[in-house]
Amino acid sequence: MPLSEDEQRILHQIEEQLQRDPGFGRTLHSAASGDRRMLAISTAAAIACLVLIIALLSVSPYLSFVAFIGGVVAALFAERHARRLGEAGLNHLSESVRGRFGQQQRTRADD
Repeated sequence: MPLSEDEQRILHQIEEQLQRDPGFGRTLHSAASGDRRMLAISTAAAIACLVLIIALLSVSPYLSFVAFIGGVVAALFAERHARRLGEAGLNHLSESVRGRFGQQQRTRADD
């Protein structure tokens, strides 16, 4: 479904604002670098726990259960950091767009 002229104009304005905002990339990168690292670590830990579960099944079901609990915790940490990465990007983008287009709409209303 093609965009209307008004929608294309708004999209073009958003693209221009994002290109003019030099702090957008730095802010998003600095907030996301720690979460990316923790996401990678917790994902690797969850995979390692999965391997441990399989290996420990032949040794002891209790140790395997402990590894399972560790894998669930690691997967929850990975999910939390992945969610933070997504929210940080969306929040920054929405604040930037809302601030700039909100000011433009107010000045148009004042005219």
